[in-house]
Amino acid sequence: MAPLPTGIRLITSFTRDQWYRAFIFILTFLLYASFHLSRKPISIVKGELHKHCASHGKVKLNIVHENAFHDPAEIISDNETHCGWAPFDKKNYQQLLGALDYSFLCAYAIGMYLSGIIGERLPIRYYLTFGMFASGAFTALFGLGYFYNIHNLGFYVITQIANGLVQTTGWPSVVTCIGNWFGKGRRGLIMGIWNSHTSVGNILGSLIAGYWVSTCWGLSFVVPGIIIASMGTVCFLFLIEHPKDIKCSSTPLISSKGYENGTNRFRVQKQILYTKESSKNTDPEIQSLLSDGENGTIQPKFVTVLHGDGGNGMAAISFLGALRIPGVIEFSLCLLFAKLVSYTFLFWLPLYITNVDHFDAKKAGDLSTLFDVGGIIGGILAGVISDKLGKRASTCGLMLLLAAPTLYMFSMVSKMGLEATIVMLLISGALVNGPYALITTAVSADLGTHKSLKGNSKALSTVTAIIDGTGSVGAALGPLLAGLISPSGWNNVFYMLMIADATALLFLLRLIQKELCCTGSMPGEQLQFKEH
Repeated sequence: MAPLPTGIRLITSFTRDQWYRAFIFILTFLLYASFHLSRKPISIVKGELHKHCASHGKVKLNIVHENAFHDPAEIISDNETHCGWAPFDKKNYQQLLGALDYSFLCAYAIGMYLSGIIGERLPIRYYLTFGMFASGAFTALFGLGYFYNIHNLGFYVITQIANGLVQTTGWPSVVTCIGNWFGKGRRGLIMGIWNSHTSVGNILGSLIAGYWVSTCWGLSFVVPGIIIASMGTVCFLFLIEHPKDIKCSSTPLISSKGYENGTNRFRVQKQILYTKESSKNTDPEIQSLLSDGENGTIQPKFVTVLHGDGGNGMAAISFLGALRIPGVIEFSLCLLFAKLVSYTFLFWLPLYITNVDHFDAKKAGDLSTLFDVGGIIGGILAGVISDKLGKRASTCGLMLLLAAPTLYMFSMVSKMGLEATIVMLLISGALVNGPYALITTAVSADLGTHKSLKGNSKALSTVTAIIDGTGSVGAALGPLLAGLISPSGWNNVFYMLMIADATALLFLLRLIQKELCCTGSMPGEQLQFKEH
């Protein structure tokens, strides 16, 4: 018999469960990347909405006939004034652009608290599909303002508010789905890699928006809108909410190493006596773990049991009940200030590069993607370190401690030339986005499956929404403050960001202290719900 081809051997080396798990990993990655892809254009287009106009000539005026039945073709349309696109061509353009950011992010923050509660009571696939279709519609609607020559600030603000509300459907849904499919083993690494969808989406959004920003900025919104709506169709057709829906095991086989999330360290040791009769319905992975390997008999062994699925009979957790989970409040407040810094860069970095390095909007947008490249590295690095040390809060604290002086260096070095700017963008991106990525993924999933919930898996969406919703308050404040402070100088904006990083670190000090008190415990110890 001829040997199997290498490719077929590779395919058959993975189990059915592993293939499904990889598929969900990639699918949810792409789904949420499309959300960030649709958020990025506004930061790229800012440099086009307002231009430096000192060297331009006389303002061209739109001439509209007073006749009520005038032909639209007779209107002399000039999409751009010499200073950009009205009403953002005024001297207070930074406040107006900041209002757009604040409108989106404030609506996002408010909606996020409700989204998690609603999401737990609706099928994830339908809820996420609706959100992606609606997000695509409102993203494209903003771009239609270019084609229909709309210069009303209220139109753009209302569009941003509506888009912010519907985009809240994304995060609780994908985190709940990925949490259903992956257990706690190596969760920091897995979610660190998975969370790079944020930076990948930002990079793709920057490149797509930058392609049209100087020629037809309306397409910078319309094309991302079409993309996220198309991904909504993919979501509806292919998303599998839970492994049990297709009779897969709930989680991959996990190690006996306990886990600590900054508030506790616990391991559950349970001696389970199996007989041949009682093991008939045992999960194949658990059965293989207990088998002696020779005659297939089941021997009594000590195994670590982490309860993750509470079944369908458990009620969804209340908002106040989620707040009582140890660590939720501390990490939520920390994320508020960490996300303030991250989203200030997300929405204002291209304009900062344009003003300081005097690049056009497209070049500034392309260069700003390096911050997101650094974010990918930082997110993965934070996950690996926190898995290795078993200390989520300490990992976040270390990166926040290093981020503050790095931001000061960035404000100084970025004025020295392109090469220095590139290096500092990568380093700043890693240190700023590392804690943000870790808290919104691994930490949220850990707290959403905390032992105090007694296996109630329906809490994950609410916990995720609380943490990310609180963080989104900071995401709304950051760009708003940047718009108000930047007229007095960009250095003051960086001082604000450094203070925010230091404040985020302060909220983690109690959790870090608890983690450091646990350093004497060995990874392999079996503890009976021992809390430190």
